Amino acid sequence: MKRVRKAVFPVAGLGTRFLPATKAIPKEMLTVVDRPLIQYAVEEAIEAGIEQLIFVTGRGKGALEDHFDIAYELEATMRARGKSLAVLDDTRLPAGALVSVRQQEPLGLGHAVWCAREMIGDEAFAVLLPDDLMVGRPGCLAQMVAAYEKVGGNIVCAERVARERTASYGIIAPGGQDGNLTEVKGLVEKPTPDEAPSTLGIVGRYILQPEVMKILDNPVKGAGGEIQLTDAMAALIGTQPFHGVTVDAKRYDCGDKIGFVTANLALALGRDDTGPAIRAVIADL
Repeated sequence: MKRVRKAVFPVAGLGTRFLPATKAIPKEMLTVVDRPLIQYAVEEAIEAGIEQLIFVTGRGKGALEDHFDIAYELEATMRARGKSLAVLDDTRLPAGALVSVRQQEPLGLGHAVWCAREMIGDEAFAVLLPDDLMVGRPGCLAQMVAAYEKVGGNIVCAERVARERTASYGIIAPGGQDGNLTEVKGLVEKPTPDEAPSTLGIVGRYILQPEVMKILDNPVKGAGGEIQLTDAMAALIGTQPFHGVTVDAKRYDCGDKIGFVTANLALALGRDDTGPAIRAVIADL
C-alpha cells in the first residue's frame, strides 16, 4: 500500500460568488473567526500526516503562499512590542513543505489536480478543497487515512445530501456497506434528482491513486463543459478498490455565502474566548 504523504489543494478559483470581497484577495484567504479557510485545510492535512502540500494556484494568489511564509517585519514589530508570536506558529511550515504550480486556465477540478502530476509522481495522494470546511476530532482527512489503511485504493468523503440537491454533487452508486465504508460501484457527476443513483454525495476530500493522472492525461469534458475529477475517478472503478467513507465531522460549505456566515457563527459560538460575547450580540440583534 502506498502511504499518503502528499496533498493537493486546488486554489486557483476566482471566487466570483464572493465578489467584491474576492476582487483583490483569494477566496481561500477569507477568514472564519480568525483563521483563513486555507489554514484550516492545511492544519487538517498536517494532522493526517501529510508532509508535502501542493497548491494549484492562479494569477493573483500569492497571498496564499505568503500566509505560510516568515513575515519578518510583522514578527520584528511584535517582538519589539513584547507580544507573543505563538499565534503565528501554525502559519510557519518547514522549508520545502509547501510547493505550488499554476493552473493557467480554469478548466475544472480534474484539470487542477492534473496540474500537480509531476509533483505527485507514482504516489497515492490526498485532495482537499478549502471551500469545504470540515470540523471534527480527529480531522476529516485523518479519519479517511485510517479508512485507507484498512482497504487501500481510492477513498472519497461521502455525505448524505437532500435529493433535490443532487445536481450540486458527484453522487455515488453504492454497493456493499461496512460500518462507515460504502463500496463505490459508480459515480455520476451532478445528476438530476430523478437520475441520481443515491443521495450519497461526494464532498471536498479525496484519497486517490496516481493512476488517476494517466486518465486525466486524455481528458473528456464533462458536466458544465469542464474536466471533471469525478469522471476520471469513475474510470478507476473495477480496476482498484474504491470506497466512500462517512466521517464524524461537520461540513460547512464556505463556497456559499450562507454557509460561510454559518461557519463563522458556529465556530465562534464554540470557542471560550468568543462564544459568550457572540451569544450576547445575537440576543441583542
